[in-house]
Amino acid sequence: MVAVVRQERALRTRRLILEAAASVFDEFGYEGATIGEVVSRAGVTRGAVYFHFASKRDLAQGVVEEQFVQDGVPERSCKLQEFVDTGMVVAHLMPRDPLLSAGARLSLGQDVSDDFGSGAIPGWIGRMEALLVAAGDRGELLPHIVPADTAWLITAAWTGVQIQSQKLSGRADLELRVSGLFQHLMPSVAVPGVLGSLQMGPDRGGQVVAEVAAARAAEGAADGSSAGSETAGVADGVGVG
Repeated sequence: MVAVVRQERALRTRRLILEAAASVFDEFGYEGATIGEVVSRAGVTRGAVYFHFASKRDLAQGVVEEQFVQDGVPERSCKLQEFVDTGMVVAHLMPRDPLLSAGARLSLGQDVSDDFGSGAIPGWIGRMEALLVAAGDRGELLPHIVPADTAWLITAAWTGVQIQSQKLSGRADLELRVSGLFQHLMPSVAVPGVLGSLQMGPDRGGQVVAEVAAARAAEGAADGSSAGSETAGVADGVGVG
């Protein structure tokens, strides 16, 4: 039990450090960020940071990788809807979640191009390609579609939209612009029967995020009820004894 508590505390501390680091990287960029500022914002010791991350580069890598840990898009029977939902959820969350915003800056910023490689870009291409492969297996794709090529192109287009939205509006119109991107591109990807059913409006990302939150709340309530029943059962057993 003690080991479990310590592990949970360590995971919470790591997450706290990553969230603080994300805000620092997003504000100052890779070169301008310092471990001291991360320590200050996280409210932890410098030793705690170095326990989890050996260097600033490791910390930046952790920020980039953390965006793939959280699964914010429910699995769909229509894989192209899941494909669209992935892009729309990121568009919804990026202005609100420092981890995503910092991940974009670390992946695309010129100040990290040599030191940090390609950042999150290969991960997003791979995720989108996997969804397109699954969509092809279900007969949702037009015959000319090559999943690897289409994933590369749409990820590049999404990235360009994100950069332009950031420059022109501080991402205030990102959801609208990403919705427009999908509405322009999906007719060249999806078979007509699937295309007509796809939900690609600018509010789609927020709807999916709300759906996930409601599902998690329901699961938490069910777990709490189950735990309460088990506790009651144990108490009853002790009483009978």
